[in-house]
Amino acid sequence: MAQTPDEPLTLTVHSLPQLDQGGAGAVVNARSGRWKLLGLALVCVAPVVASYLTYYVIRPEGRRNYGELIDPQRPLPAIMAINAGGKSVPLASLKDQWLLISVADSACNESCQEHLLLQRQLRETLGREKDRLDWVWLRTGDAPLSEPLQQATAAAQVLQVDAQALAAWLQPAAGQRLEDHLYVVDPLGNWMMRFPATIDPKQAKRDLDRLLRASSFWDKAGRTATER
Repeated sequence: MAQTPDEPLTLTVHSLPQLDQGGAGAVVNARSGRWKLLGLALVCVAPVVASYLTYYVIRPEGRRNYGELIDPQRPLPAIMAINAGGKSVPLASLKDQWLLISVADSACNESCQEHLLLQRQLRETLGREKDRLDWVWLRTGDAPLSEPLQQATAAAQVLQVDAQALAAWLQPAAGQRLEDHLYVVDPLGNWMMRFPATIDPKQAKRDLDRLLRASSFWDKAGRTATER
């Protein structure tokens, strides 16, 4: 029986379909949308990245820091406070500014008054940068503020808070009381530094200058909504 010779295998290559103008536009729009989403995400996370840079790029200079850096960082707690006008406000409303915080009973003894005076002086020595840092007194207890004390703290953020709730956020150094320190909180609301109980104003100012300088490219004075 005669055999049919094998025929060579042949392949036919067909051209790919061409996108019409609508299809090409959809692809371009999809890519553009993804880039816009990526750009928006970068804008949103930029302050967070900057905060970490402030912590961890400055941290190698930690041996030069006067204040003690807090690690891990502790965000403002979700508790309510009462402002100078008697209005209830969330403590988190202090965000979006650098904060220099003191803690003391509303009766405000001599040590409390010295801290308040020091806070005001430290802020004033920052010159044109002072508007980027808020002077904050977190007061505990129910004693009404005297008229002279109200006048002396008119430029401060004075908030009455629950002492127990506050102690779950801020903590003193070993062997010290909460009232013995000044505390620094960054604009994202993270407690990040604690000054020694026996504070050296010149060294404290140096730390504040360094923090404000390191964050100047992303942190600006003021907040979106100020509660006083």
